[in-house]
Amino acid sequence: MAYTALYRKFRPLRFEDMVGQEHITKTIKNQIMSGRVGHAYLLNGGRGTGKTTTAKILARAINCLNPQDGEPCNECEICKAALSGSLTDIVEMDAASNNSVDDIRAIRDEVNFLPTLAKYRVYIIDEVHMLSTGAFNALLKTLEEPPAHVKFILATTEPQKLPATILSRCQRFDFKKISNEDIIKRLEYVCKESNIEATEEALKIIAILAEGAMRDALSILERCLQEGTEKIDGDFIKDLVGIPKLTFISEIIQAIIEYKIEDALKAVETIENEGKDLQNLLWELIKYTKDILVWKTTEKLEIYSEEELKKIQELSSKISKERLLQIIYELSELENEIKWSSQKTILFEVTIIKLCHQEGNINVNSNGLEDIYTKLQQLEEKINSGNFKVVNTSNSEKTDENKRAKTESKSVGKVAIEQVSNLNIKKLDFWPKIIDKLKEDRRMLLASNLLNTVATMVNDMTVGIVFQNGLTPFVKGIMEKPENVQELTRLVSIECGKEMKIKILDTSEAIALAKKQKEKRPEDEMANELDIPVNVID
Repeated sequence: MAYTALYRKFRPLRFEDMVGQEHITKTIKNQIMSGRVGHAYLLNGGRGTGKTTTAKILARAINCLNPQDGEPCNECEICKAALSGSLTDIVEMDAASNNSVDDIRAIRDEVNFLPTLAKYRVYIIDEVHMLSTGAFNALLKTLEEPPAHVKFILATTEPQKLPATILSRCQRFDFKKISNEDIIKRLEYVCKESNIEATEEALKIIAILAEGAMRDALSILERCLQEGTEKIDGDFIKDLVGIPKLTFISEIIQAIIEYKIEDALKAVETIENEGKDLQNLLWELIKYTKDILVWKTTEKLEIYSEEELKKIQELSSKISKERLLQIIYELSELENEIKWSSQKTILFEVTIIKLCHQEGNINVNSNGLEDIYTKLQQLEEKINSGNFKVVNTSNSEKTDENKRAKTESKSVGKVAIEQVSNLNIKKLDFWPKIIDKLKEDRRMLLASNLLNTVATMVNDMTVGIVFQNGLTPFVKGIMEKPENVQELTRLVSIECGKEMKIKILDTSEAIALAKKQKEKRPEDEMANELDIPVNVID
């Protein structure tokens, strides 16, 4: 008997067997039971989330001779023929390889014929976004007004590539990524049915690697089986897919936190000698740093053991949230750059060295500057040790003045931050909604830096962003990135219902704006007297 892959062997045959898409299966079952099945469906979502499976179940359910609560019975003549692939009334087409006008014209000619056995002729078109412009145009009229015996089910991972004329003719269902918990439950069922022995840690790692795709999870599990191991554990999977052990990841991050360049490079070299992939290493470093940040913020993590959590707690106590964000940002930038580089190792090591440099160090680009920096360090050591004698008293007075000035500037900075945080600024209600939207879109770096901000109207065309805890150069650099400015402008414009601009307000500007908002301007009084809206642009 021919071998069948796990993802095909355990493909759900009923809606109730599907994992993580209850919001879709419930709606479709209700449509089938009430007899309100649409003529065209668009199933959209990431890979391995159940689009094709849903299409096949739906095609059987509407043709089943003995449907049960909107489910196909899988026992009647029609269902068995559909499952074996011999039913000609259910046509599956891959648009990636059949994307021409002639392929669609063939469908357009066939729809006029009645089904041979089933009640409906069903066309399942997978990866429909791959159709050419001419093919889409050929499909338009048939998709809008097909014969009563024809149903279309379109599936795609990129709905934005479909013409609006196609989208408006279909009932659209968006498949979400499957949660790790649901993937683990399904893997446990598969392991039980297939007599596979796997640890809980191994299933968690598989679920994380699958990134919300059930098919990917089953493919990874099947790859483990082909290695001939008796028991699948976490270390086995990590070795299989090239993920470095957590001890090495922890060593690298600890070296970065403690500014130990040699220790970091030594750990990287050890991982490279084991043949681990740099992409996987980067992914693990970013994830581990993110988990340290999560622990420092919430003190909650689920995946790690008690010993590993102690290590994370120890590391989190040695580093600030701002520096953790900076490390994540730098490593993410490296992940984008390393894809196109032919010197991946050099680029990786340079970034690690850069991260190990202490904050506030002089940016040394030449031997001359190195000498100056070394002399400054020696001078500072002499002063601190007391071996340095000051002859000119005026200089000591200047030193005291400088110290006082620094102390005053720090206190002024603290006062400024307190002034901003206590400002009675007119806040825009939709701002938290925009931050939540950024989190949903996985723009975590931008969203996390906007957590302690408020938005206010500067004028009729501009929204100002006020940083209540002060604006650091690092945060300012993130906010001024063109892609971040563009995204914030887009979201603000949507909420305001018109094209808007955004502006980052510093301390003085925020204070001045708050005072201005408190003042009752003549134009405001005039607007109240006339009872008409007056827009004033500064």
